[in-house]
Amino acid sequence: MTKDLTAGSVTKTMLFFACPMILGNLLQQLYNVADSFIVGKFIGSDALAAVGSAYSLMTFITSVLIGLCMGSGTVFSVCFGKGDRTKLKNSAAASFIFIAAVTVIINIIVFAAVDPILHILNVPDDVYAMMRSYVVIVFGGLILVFLYNYFAFLLRAIGNSAVPLYFLGAAAVINIALDILLVAVFDMGTGGAATATVIAQAVSGVGLGAYVLIKEPELLPKKSELHITSALVKEVTRHSFAASIQQSVMNFGILMIQGLVNSFGTAVMAAFAAAVKIDSFAYMPAQEFGNAFSIFISQNHGGGKHDRVKEGMRRAAVVSTVFCLFVSAMIFVLAKYLMQIFIAPSETEIIGIGIGYLRIEGSFYIGIGVLFLLYGFYRGIEKPEMSLVLTIISLGTRVLLAYVLSPVPAIGVVGIWSSIPIGWFLADAVGILYMKKALGSAQNNKNG
Repeated sequence: MTKDLTAGSVTKTMLFFACPMILGNLLQQLYNVADSFIVGKFIGSDALAAVGSAYSLMTFITSVLIGLCMGSGTVFSVCFGKGDRTKLKNSAAASFIFIAAVTVIINIIVFAAVDPILHILNVPDDVYAMMRSYVVIVFGGLILVFLYNYFAFLLRAIGNSAVPLYFLGAAAVINIALDILLVAVFDMGTGGAATATVIAQAVSGVGLGAYVLIKEPELLPKKSELHITSALVKEVTRHSFAASIQQSVMNFGILMIQGLVNSFGTAVMAAFAAAVKIDSFAYMPAQEFGNAFSIFISQNHGGGKHDRVKEGMRRAAVVSTVFCLFVSAMIFVLAKYLMQIFIAPSETEIIGIGIGYLRIEGSFYIGIGVLFLLYGFYRGIEKPEMSLVLTIISLGTRVLLAYVLSPVPAIGVVGIWSSIPIGWFLADAVGILYMKKALGSAQNNKNG
């Protein structure tokens, strides 16, 4: 099942393609949210802090794999836009071998260095054992994370964003059911929550891989068709590494912030853990719309439809802006009640800290909405290095300001929260200026 994104109404095409991706990411967010909610309710705030801090660590590690798959997906979708099925198949084979090897290497490293990593993160002694139990089990599911994301980006590159959603839906239901069973019923603690997550990842990763092999075998080359050249490997690794470094830099910055947050104690850790889950849900549709937009851009860029690329950027900016303004207003009004989903109402200190985070950072979602579109645009026009530059600007500003402002007694954790939107808007300004130059060059090449 394929979908040509180079024809039809621009806005309608983008939205119909993006909706399954947005729903899929919402379901993926349920993995850790279900863990956080259930351990917070049945074990306590210390367990919530442990799982929440582990989420930042796991997001960083898996971002490397997701970035590799995302970068390869750009190559796949450009090939599809050009109608070059032979190159698509060989790119798929080359990227699978390459990313699988990286996954194995990462798995070995994280298992060997789990304790040094936790010490670097300043994990307090009262939550150390629970966090270690959680991450060691979740580390075992990295190969499953690779399988799901590889096959999901392969299918999305040819316009099929629905099937990955179905497998994520099944995995989310299984994850929540097993969370309740292993944590609430069998009292397996944070290790039970981690086990539930890995089993759910197996359903989505292995299941989606089996679907592609059975239903879409034409996406992978037969032995007689396999022809991997050095030029092809260079192209795949260029896009993969650029997207992976971008994703890992983004999440490494967040991990550095997590370490800073941890230094303020368990109450701030628990508040941040809950608020970040809410935050992730709030702006996630804008993030996934940016990823869908990237595939839209790459197919049209591959097909040489530069006017459609420019129109897509204009329409996408309107959609993202309207959504982000609406969500910012909702988060500001409902911050207290959203925090109480994860934190008992009696924990007033933790709830107050979380409300402060959500109202400061959440008021400026338009900044990150624009940034996600810029990331997608530059990946789509085969300039992934620019997405990396914008990430470095955004995260570098955020980390620098957070570490400068938070030690000031009169500012404290508010300095961490305030640094986030400042980084977004600075990166937006740079990205928009360069985008105008890139679009102008494309138009000149067309006219020439």
